[in-house]
Amino acid sequence: MAIYFNEPSRTFSEYLLIPGYTDENCIPAKVSLKTPLVKFKKGEESAITLNVPFASAIMQAVSNDTMAIALAKEGGVSFIYGSQSIEDEAAMVARVKNYKAGFVTSASNVMPDQTLADILELKERNGFSTVAVTEDGTANGKLLGIVSSRDYRVSRMDINTKVSEFMTPLDKLVTAPKDTSLKEANDIIWDHKLNSLPLVDDEGKLMYFVFRKDYSEHKLNPNEILDAQKRYIVGAGINSRDYEQRVPALVEAGVDVLCIDSSEGYSCWQKNTIDFIRSKYGDSVKVGAGNVVDRDGFMFLAEAGADFVKVGIGGGSICITRETKGIGRGQASALIEVAAARDEYFEKTGVYVPICSDGGLVHDYHMTLALAMGADFLMMGRYFARFDESPTAKLIVNGSYVKEYWGEGSNRARNWQRYDLGGQSKLSFEEGVDSYVTYAGPLHDNLEKSVYKIKSTMCNCGVTNLDDLKREAKLTLVSSVSIVEGGSHDVILKTSRSND
Repeated sequence: MAIYFNEPSRTFSEYLLIPGYTDENCIPAKVSLKTPLVKFKKGEESAITLNVPFASAIMQAVSNDTMAIALAKEGGVSFIYGSQSIEDEAAMVARVKNYKAGFVTSASNVMPDQTLADILELKERNGFSTVAVTEDGTANGKLLGIVSSRDYRVSRMDINTKVSEFMTPLDKLVTAPKDTSLKEANDIIWDHKLNSLPLVDDEGKLMYFVFRKDYSEHKLNPNEILDAQKRYIVGAGINSRDYEQRVPALVEAGVDVLCIDSSEGYSCWQKNTIDFIRSKYGDSVKVGAGNVVDRDGFMFLAEAGADFVKVGIGGGSICITRETKGIGRGQASALIEVAAARDEYFEKTGVYVPICSDGGLVHDYHMTLALAMGADFLMMGRYFARFDESPTAKLIVNGSYVKEYWGEGSNRARNWQRYDLGGQSKLSFEEGVDSYVTYAGPLHDNLEKSVYKIKSTMCNCGVTNLDDLKREAKLTLVSSVSIVEGGSHDVILKTSRSND
């Protein structure tokens, strides 16, 4: 006889938080949202810690290098979508790692006999205004000069003009030796009023650039998450088919954490993928797995060696897995059970495996509920797809600005690997839709508001960190009538308001 769960499958909208005692220390400015991204042993710290508990979903319509940079600045992490060629995904990872760092390897380089047309083409392709002129046109060739936007005017110059004729030559540049510290480099930049400082070795070969803007951006983004080399943290999605080729390319590109992107993670395919990574890299390469919705699925992946486990099947706004296959579980019910399994595993082994709530977050208050129910961090697609930094087009539909948003299981994405069960290499039927989401503007402004809501609610609960929220939160089920009571009712509204 089949196994039946006695409790209904619950969603976040069926719960509310009960206020706790708020003392004078419970103010949003004192609330910390730091949270572990990957597993760690009791008494130790996670190798990667997020400053806000947000991850952008592994989706074509959400997570590219632009989103990864923007979210890392705010303290979260993006997982660049894997439903693209290995070379393209690795290139996105490399762009994030090279975008912002204390010491930046030059991404745009030319030889002196190239032309202004080449400079303009490089700027269009890479978006960088500083171009190194080296003897051989490589990032580490002998430095001969630099071209910046101050060195040319397109309207007054022939695009066939040689770079050597308008570049700033080496003898007019301020440079520093390769062993210069970041603090020393920034001091030189400020003392000489520079925008960039090249670091060269004893043979005059270019090693790195240090940029003034990086110092300024760090001051503007105190929550940004960086690796040991002061580069942004970035994740990437992989699948259980081509991991033997994809993983090495992503590691070479500098990826900080991987995640197996699958609609259902309780499978031999996920274990095989983790086994390969552990056999080749040991614990040095971090990899999350999922998705699961119960204790059995979590335990399987934790014992297989996953660094974190994603929770959720069928709860995403563009996901129709429950409609098409009858598989899934209400996100609140799934998260509550998996959180209990995580704590059980920690007590038994002394290893804490973070869990990620993926899907089912409709309103901002659902974020706090998910964190109170035990999620260490939240993965969202629709939320991030609305912003300027997502890779999709902004359109006007019925007089309103929208952005395109489609599921990985839609005919548009055709990410068959995500739904692979070891059969044919194709998408047999859709498990996602192609849609629009209301355009919301820049990520920073929206995320700042969401973060403040979470912190404010935590203060109402009498806690100032996520560990205390998980431990001390009080939650209650709500009836359909109380849900109606919780919104505006029995009045005529003057203006419309956001549901977020």
